[in-house]
Amino acid sequence: MTHSRRIAIVGAGMAGVTCARTLGQAGHQVTVFEKSDGVSGRMATHESPFGTFDHGAQYFTVRDARFATALATVPGLCKPWSANAVRVLDELGRVAAASLPAKDPHWVPRPAMSALVSRWAQPLSEQISLQTRVTRIERDPMSVNRWQLRTEIADDGHQVFCGFDAVLLAMPAPLAHDLLASSKLADKLSRQMEAVKMAPCWTLMLAFPNAMQPGLSSLGPQWNAARSTHHRMAWLARESSKPGRKSIERWTVQASAAWSQEHLEDDHARVEAKLLKGFAEVTGIRAQPAYTQTQRWRYAKTEQALGVTHLWDAKSGIGACGDWCIGHRVEDAFISGLELALQVA
Repeated sequence: MTHSRRIAIVGAGMAGVTCARTLGQAGHQVTVFEKSDGVSGRMATHESPFGTFDHGAQYFTVRDARFATALATVPGLCKPWSANAVRVLDELGRVAAASLPAKDPHWVPRPAMSALVSRWAQPLSEQISLQTRVTRIERDPMSVNRWQLRTEIADDGHQVFCGFDAVLLAMPAPLAHDLLASSKLADKLSRQMEAVKMAPCWTLMLAFPNAMQPGLSSLGPQWNAARSTHHRMAWLARESSKPGRKSIERWTVQASAAWSQEHLEDDHARVEAKLLKGFAEVTGIRAQPAYTQTQRWRYAKTEQALGVTHLWDAKSGIGACGDWCIGHRVEDAFISGLELALQVA
């Protein structure tokens, strides 16, 4: 019989929730700490008066049998998105070639990208501490073989959580590295994380409710999603084309890694203006949007992965997981969280 341990998990994205669920099912007591006001991580959803925007991950693929088995526990929640009309665009916005193979279907949860992680997190609701930023990991003075976490809680100051047998970091590699370094812990793990490279991404969200006028079904191009070679943008998607979404014309635009890095510290208004100009050049949509919003992701996509599914130091009880361990896909985050949980359990 598995000896029940108390385990802290920092981060409530796909990797963190998968890890927490698996460890909970194995009989361990888990507590999840999330700095945001909700779960899902980069499978995030932005709410607006005109509908939702998947302003992080746009879709996911299913290549691993374990991921397929897990998805079968929430039948009907996820639907294929007919994004096989994706095109690569040149600098002038002309369609160049088909981009994504039909053998690799695009799946999206309904009614928004965040719904999958949120559903899987429901059994853990009493064990997830939201708006709680972990600032330091240190030995528990009341039990030196265990850990305590110092945290900052929104609108509630500081709090210390004690008595953990293990601490698992389900967060971007640079943030995990910095937390370990500032805590003066797990030097070997933090050194391994230094090999990981993650790129930023600026995201622009646009809504055009006037496109719903009689006789006008949509604005701009006939395609619903595109990979772009425009120097500012890497991806464009018509949110209203995804299953289970409102029909109001909405677009999500994700800037290229190089452009996002160059403009990482620009203010939101300047980024919005530049991306809106690029959007008009690529799509031909020059109407003024009724709604705009920008989001900066400092650690959006893995450019250099770690090369193993997870990190685990059994002696110290410190581990780490995330898509950055093996790639950048939603599925990679699931596999990493699962593999770490199975190792710890």
